[in-house]
Amino acid sequence: MGFFNFLVGRKPAIRTPAALADFIDEQAAFLVQKGIYDYSRARSGHYSKVMLADKGFQSALNRARWRAFPLGLAMVGETVETVFAPHAGNDRRAILDPLIRLVLSIYDRYAPPPELTEEEWKEGRAELALHLERLSTHPPKRIIDIPVPFADRYFALMPFDKQFLTPDAPTARGFMQLHLVSVQEQVTQRMDVANMTPLLRGL
Repeated sequence: MGFFNFLVGRKPAIRTPAALADFIDEQAAFLVQKGIYDYSRARSGHYSKVMLADKGFQSALNRARWRAFPLGLAMVGETVETVFAPHAGNDRRAILDPLIRLVLSIYDRYAPPPELTEEEWKEGRAELALHLERLSTHPPKRIIDIPVPFADRYFALMPFDKQFLTPDAPTARGFMQLHLVSVQEQVTQRMDVANMTPLLRGL
C-alpha cells in the first residue's frame, strides 16, 4: 500500500491517470492505517512499543490494515468522484465507469497478503466494486457524509478482541472526515480537472 510513501511537503501535480491512481492508493492507505496504528498505540499505552514489536500483534495489525484497505479505496475513490462530477455533464457514467476501473486496478496491484485468505481478498474487491457501482444511484455526497457508512465497520477491524474495544468509532469517523476534506482539497489544487477529464474518459 502507498502508506509508506506518504510524505509531508509540497506535492507534484497530478497530470495523468497513473498519477491519480498513485494518489488514491497513497491516500487510501494513509487513511486506514494511521487510524489503526494510532488507536493501537493509544490502547496499548505504556506497552505500545512491546505490543507493536510482537510478531503476533504485527500479524493482527497487517490483517486489520489489509481488510480496511478496500474501505479506504472506496472512501477516497468516492471523494475523488465528487471533484469530477461537475465536469461529467449529463453523462455521469462516462466519468464514473473509468474511475471505477482505475480504483479497482489499484486493488489489483497487490497479491493477497498472507494474513488474509484468498476468499477474504476477493470479497474485499467485490465489496469495493459494489460500493463504487452504487455511486451512480445517488447524487455526490458531502465529503463529511462519505465515511458515515464505513466508520463502524472500520473500527470493528481494530486488532483487539471486541470485548476490549473502547467506544471510539465516532473519533475514527471524525479523523476520516477531516482526511477526506484534505483529499478533496489536494485533488482540486494538484490536478487540472478539466484536462484530466478526457484522459480519464479514455481509460
